[in-house]
Amino acid sequence: MTTAAPAKTQYEAIIGLETHCQLNTETKIFSDSSTKFTTDPNVNIDPVCMGMPGVLPVLNQKVLEYAVKAGLALNCQIAPYSKFDRKQYFYPDLPKNYQISQYDLPIAEHGWIEIELTDNKGKPLLDENGKAKTKRIGITRLHMEEDAGKLVHGGSDRLAGSTYSLVDYNRAGVPLCEIVSEPDLRTGLEAAEYAQEIRRIMRYLGVSDGNMQEGSLRCDVNVSVRPIGQEEFGVKVEIKNMNSFSAIQKAIDYEIERQIAAIENGEKIVQETRLWEEGAQRTISMRIKEGSSDYRYFPEPDLGPIEVAPTQLAEWKSQLPELPNQKRHRYEDELGLSAYDARILTEDKAIADYFEAAIAAKANPKLAANWIMGDISAYLNQERLSISQLALQPETLAELIALIEDGTISNKIGKDVLPELLTTGGSAKELIEKKGLIQISDTGAIEAAIDAVLAANPNELEQYRAGKTKLLGFFVGKVMKETGGRADPKLTNQLLAKKLNQG
Repeated sequence: MTTAAPAKTQYEAIIGLETHCQLNTETKIFSDSSTKFTTDPNVNIDPVCMGMPGVLPVLNQKVLEYAVKAGLALNCQIAPYSKFDRKQYFYPDLPKNYQISQYDLPIAEHGWIEIELTDNKGKPLLDENGKAKTKRIGITRLHMEEDAGKLVHGGSDRLAGSTYSLVDYNRAGVPLCEIVSEPDLRTGLEAAEYAQEIRRIMRYLGVSDGNMQEGSLRCDVNVSVRPIGQEEFGVKVEIKNMNSFSAIQKAIDYEIERQIAAIENGEKIVQETRLWEEGAQRTISMRIKEGSSDYRYFPEPDLGPIEVAPTQLAEWKSQLPELPNQKRHRYEDELGLSAYDARILTEDKAIADYFEAAIAAKANPKLAANWIMGDISAYLNQERLSISQLALQPETLAELIALIEDGTISNKIGKDVLPELLTTGGSAKELIEKKGLIQISDTGAIEAAIDAVLAANPNELEQYRAGKTKLLGFFVGKVMKETGGRADPKLTNQLLAKKLNQG
C-alpha cells in the first residue's frame, strides 16, 4: 500500500512599504538653507540643521501645506491637532544625534490609494468588462520629519573594505513626508506599482519630484511570509538600499524565496534590517531591527503643536488637482480609451495636460492618444525633451488630426509633415497648403494617374489579371508615388481595383 506524499505547504507574503518623499520646498523644514540638490558637499548648511548649541527650529509653513495636501490626496484624515517628537539615534550623519519627526500624533492617518494590477511588462490586467483591475492599499499614516545627511565611504582595504568615511550635511534638515502603508501588498510586482503610484501622486501635486536617483524618493520594505490560512503574521524583515522600482520588486521576490527556504529548512527568521545588493541580486544582513522603544521618543520641546484651521484645510483641499487614478477612470469611462492608453497618458501630468488640451481643441481622443504615444513620444525620447518643450502645440495636433479626418490630407502626409511641426510649430493647415500637399480626391485626376501606372507596367498588369492578385499593393504604391502621396488612399483602392479587373 502506498501513501500519498504530504501536501506541500503554500506560503503568502505580507508586505508593507515606508516611503520617504523629499518635499520640494525652496528651504529646509526648520531653517532657511536651500534644499537644491548639488554634488558639492556641505554648502547648503546652517547652524540649525547642524545642531549648533542655542539655536531653535522654526517650522516651514510650506512643508505643512505640502504634507496636508499629500495626506488629502492619499484619502487620509487630517489631524486637527498634531505635534513633533524627538527620535533618538546616534548616526554620524545626524548632527543633533536625534531626528525631529512625528510619533503618536502624526499630521495624517487612515488613508488609502488605488493601484492597478499589471503583468510583468507593466500592462494592466483587465476584468470581464475590459477595465483595468485595481486593488486598494491602506495608508496607515503620513508624517513630517527632517532628513539626515549622507555618508560617503572612501579608501579601500582588501579585508576591511572602506578605510574612511566623509559626511555631507547638505541633505540634513531637508523636509520629508514619510508614508507608511498597511501590510496589504502580497507580491513584489504590487509593491513596485504601489511605489510608482505614490510617486505619480506626489508629482501631480507638485510637492516632490520623486527622483529616486537623487534620493528624493526612498522606499524601505517590510516583508514576512506565513502559511496560507494562518492569521498571525510571520517575523518581519526590513529591506533598505533600493534605488529603483525594479530593485524593489527584485528585492522583495528574493526575500520571499529566502524566508520560505529558511522556514522549510527549520531555520529561524530574525527581525532585522537587510540591504539589497544590486550587483549580487540578493539581500544581506545589516543590523538587528530597532523597536520604537529604542528610539526613546518624547515631545519636541522647541516646537509647539500644530492645529490646522478648518478654513485653511478647505482651501488646501480645493487646490488639489485631478489625481492619476481619477484620470485613468475618466479616460476609460468617458473617452473610451483602453486601460493601457489611459495608463500611459496619465503617467506624467504634463503629458496628460497636453492630451487634454488637444481634446479641448476638438481632437478625436483615440487619434490624439495614438499620435502622442507613438510619433510624438518617439521624438521626445530621441531628443531627450519633455513635452512642455515641444514646439508642436496641442491645438496644432488637433488641427492636424482634423485635416486627416475630413480627408484634406492622408495619414501618410500627416506623418510626413509632423517632423517640421515638431521642431518649428506653426499651423498644420498653412504648412500643408504651402507644400502643396492637400489630398487629391478628384476621380479624374486619380484615374489619369492609374492609367499612367498601368501603361508603364504591362508585365505586372498581365500577372495580376492572370491571378497574382497580391500585386494590388504594388500598383497602389506606384499610384501614390505618381501623385506624390497625395491621392486619397480609399478612393485610389476602389478605382484601381475596378481598372485592374476590367480586363
